[in-house]
Amino acid sequence: MKIGVVFPQTEIGRDVAAVRAYGEAVAALGFNHVLAYDHVVGADPLVHKGWDGPYDVHTTFHEPFVLFGFLAAVTSLELVTGIVILPQRQSALVAKQAAEVDLLTGGRFRLGVGLGWNRVEYEALGKDFTNRGTRIAEQVTLMRRLWTEESVSFEGRFETVTGAGLAPMPLQRPIPVWFGAQATSQAALQRAGRLGDGWFPLVAPGPELDRARAVVDDAAREAGRDPSAIGMEGKLELGDKDLDRIGAEVAAWRELGASHLSVNTMGAGLRTVDDHVAALSALAEVVLRK
Repeated sequence: MKIGVVFPQTEIGRDVAAVRAYGEAVAALGFNHVLAYDHVVGADPLVHKGWDGPYDVHTTFHEPFVLFGFLAAVTSLELVTGIVILPQRQSALVAKQAAEVDLLTGGRFRLGVGLGWNRVEYEALGKDFTNRGTRIAEQVTLMRRLWTEESVSFEGRFETVTGAGLAPMPLQRPIPVWFGAQATSQAALQRAGRLGDGWFPLVAPGPELDRARAVVDDAAREAGRDPSAIGMEGKLELGDKDLDRIGAEVAAWRELGASHLSVNTMGAGLRTVDDHVAALSALAEVVLRK
């Protein structure tokens, strides 16, 4: 099981030196990858009365593809979007950006995609919120063709490309696409099983995850795919920093056969990049134990 970290988007701030220091420190500690969340704009609660989303206009989010271009120059870590909100972005442009990051990282890139929840963000980007679930499958199909074919002609329900292609092409052909999937969303779980190279179960080990995994596996088999070939990346919250609890959770994900696990230090009362690095250093021996 490969173990990485969640980039502390909301707490690392604007300091470029801190971003660099974080990436270099994570690599030096022996973690495998950095996973970054995605939000382009935040909603202003003064305008959107009753706003109860977890992020707003004051919450810091670095743009993941640009961030990864920077991190690729200072570390050899695998870089992972977890997730890019694909239906609010242009498919061919995402394919281009992903191909560039794949080149810059030497093929150490996974593209995690999902639907998102923020109507305000969809409106700002000029995309339809209501049909995002239908569109994402077509987007992934098109992107995979753009990553593997020199010239693509594609006529879908939402996407049209006529005799066009990407240059340079990515090293990975195609780039692995992983899906974020809420355990309560049958459609998202089935989509991950039909189309995903891997998936991010947004739930901890237990009966709910077991049920969600069964849906993913069944959908994979129905699509003629081998469920065991689909990766699964769990998330470990730093929380109370209890090493016994953390060690047990790592063991639980390993027992489940997870291919990847990310440690999330956001929301644990850490204020600076040094705080985040110190926390990761303190638990590295536990979580990175073979």
